[in-house]
Amino acid sequence: MNANETHCLQLLRDADPDRYLSVLYAPEGKRGGLAALYAFNVEIARIRDLIHDPLPGEVRLQWWRDLIAGTEHGEVSGNPVAAALLEAIKTYNLPRAAFDNYCEARIFDFYDDPMPSRNDLEGYCGETAAALIQLASLILDAEKAPAYADVAGHAGVAQAVTGLLRLLPLHRRRGQVYVPADILAAVGCSSEMLLEGSDKTAIKRAVDAMIALSEDHLGKYEAAAKALPAALRPAYLPVGLTRIYLNKLKVGGFDAANEILNISPLRRQWAMLRASMR
Repeated sequence: MNANETHCLQLLRDADPDRYLSVLYAPEGKRGGLAALYAFNVEIARIRDLIHDPLPGEVRLQWWRDLIAGTEHGEVSGNPVAAALLEAIKTYNLPRAAFDNYCEARIFDFYDDPMPSRNDLEGYCGETAAALIQLASLILDAEKAPAYADVAGHAGVAQAVTGLLRLLPLHRRRGQVYVPADILAAVGCSSEMLLEGSDKTAIKRAVDAMIALSEDHLGKYEAAAKALPAALRPAYLPVGLTRIYLNKLKVGGFDAANEILNISPLRRQWAMLRASMR
């Protein structure tokens, strides 16, 4: 790995430990590309924390879109993540349109508009988490990856919905609502109730509905995962932790609306090891 790729890997260690561990299980020659891809995701995901208004966020996001499209403004040598990402795109011939779609979906993060529907949420997850799995698969084995796009889709939705549930307390503090409006209505909840915390029973019903949505996609992924080629498995390793997170979310007494869910580093490493050996 070169210096830029090493920087990306170090960034992942603190910001995204699940994907950081998965990179270590990939073939050595592929780790740099994977680290660059996942570090890019970290950079985009944390834009919301760096801004006070949506417009500066869109400006930052547009810089990345221009960079990937080949119309960047200025040198990128001072940005190791950008330099490593461009190298990965070139080396593995990654589809630039997938990155643009990813960035387009991420615009939602800068605003406090409620997620309109389940279909919109699944689309958001597909363009973000599922796209990362597909891009990682292309890095690992470009010939085999396209045949498993549907598997990546289910895996990404399950992983992303669970991730949104884990960060529900953070989103509530920001005034963000990722739980779709149609799901909220179906369980007798609303965006206002979710943000205010005025009806804990209704919020629990909304959380349970999101857990069910994640489990639906996770079950479809797990059924298909048995046929995944060994070469592609490192791209899916982070998804192997999703069942653990969901089980913790369902434990009685855990307040998903107010407590950010995490697992210990040791349990994460053990779960990743077991997933890599299956």
